[in-house]
Amino acid sequence: MKFKSLTLILLIIIGLSSTAQADIIYDPSRHCYVDESTGECIPNTILSSLPFLTIIPDARGAALGDAGIAISPDPSAMHFNAAKIAMSEKEFELSTTYTPWLKNLGLNDIYLAYLSGYNKFDKLQGIGYSIRYFSLGEIQFTNSDRENIGTGNPNEFEVAVAYARKLSDNFSAALTGKFVYSNLAEGQRVDGVLIEAATAFAADLSMYYKSKVNIGDYKSKLTMGLTLSNLGNKITYTKDADTKEYLPQNLGIGAALEIPFDDYNTITLTADLNKLLLPTPTIDTAGIVKYNESPITAALESFSDAPGGFVEEMREITYSLGAEYWYDKQFAIRAGYFYEHPLKGDRQFLTLGLGLRYNVYSMGVSYLVPTNSVRNPLDGTLRFTFSMDFTKTKYKE
Repeated sequence: MKFKSLTLILLIIIGLSSTAQADIIYDPSRHCYVDESTGECIPNTILSSLPFLTIIPDARGAALGDAGIAISPDPSAMHFNAAKIAMSEKEFELSTTYTPWLKNLGLNDIYLAYLSGYNKFDKLQGIGYSIRYFSLGEIQFTNSDRENIGTGNPNEFEVAVAYARKLSDNFSAALTGKFVYSNLAEGQRVDGVLIEAATAFAADLSMYYKSKVNIGDYKSKLTMGLTLSNLGNKITYTKDADTKEYLPQNLGIGAALEIPFDDYNTITLTADLNKLLLPTPTIDTAGIVKYNESPITAALESFSDAPGGFVEEMREITYSLGAEYWYDKQFAIRAGYFYEHPLKGDRQFLTLGLGLRYNVYSMGVSYLVPTNSVRNPLDGTLRFTFSMDFTKTKYKE
């Protein structure tokens, strides 16, 4: 299994194109590429480098179907929407999350660790910070004859810092800077090509809006968020590469409705839409066409470059729906659903979770249940988040 994983990594590193696709044609009536031998549509998934940047790092968002752009502020706002930090009533929070990866395959050394937090200077502004570390475990390197040539510990990490500020009573914005490092097989050679670690600098721009609304007799709160994330340079794992790989640039839009039924019972309903701002792959008889546009050009063209036009562009949106119930602001039950089109990745799953607050401590747990035949790295896995609230001064929204 690890040999297969390494083979996949090296194929990505050296940027090999797929083999000839002479039996694949595009069917405009079905808005998809079709395998002539079977007559079935084939997946045309958008791919990027450093996919670990898109993994939901906290148990709360994971339990809400991967939604979190517009929910109430918490330390994991650094991943979803850093602009929420400026709207937080709390002064200083920290959280840490541990996410086992491929646990159901018996692997114990692959995991995602996430540490995040924020400090508010006053009621108008604050800073956020986070560290994301992804360990791919120990891998046995082999050559083309499957002879052992050593072992390695591939890993990736991201360090991020954000500044968030309220621009009005109801609107805030934030800018996040990131440094990303990816070491998959540094020092190894493939066909004489030396593999190196890849680095990137990226930025997020995020916005958050809140408004009071009346739902029947209940004084509720509607919040909305928008994020542009992982806008940065392209990367490569080799020198003088003909093409470089895009970061997972993403546009996210979210909304949440918080309804307090009384002093003890509150429910929040939330939904997120996400779209990668990357080129849609096109296929000809030579294989998958490579793109050399700049990241900004690729992002702008990503709304109109799909071969299937508007229909295919809509397929590239993922949908997250979630519900969170709090009793007395101490115990939470969460559930959600995530949907991705079958031709664009086919991730479809339900999520469940619990939350608990006691004094200054909080804990969250989430669990993923697939709803189709596609295996998910988090199948049958619990992930945990532990948070602490160091607030001394409350900032009323």
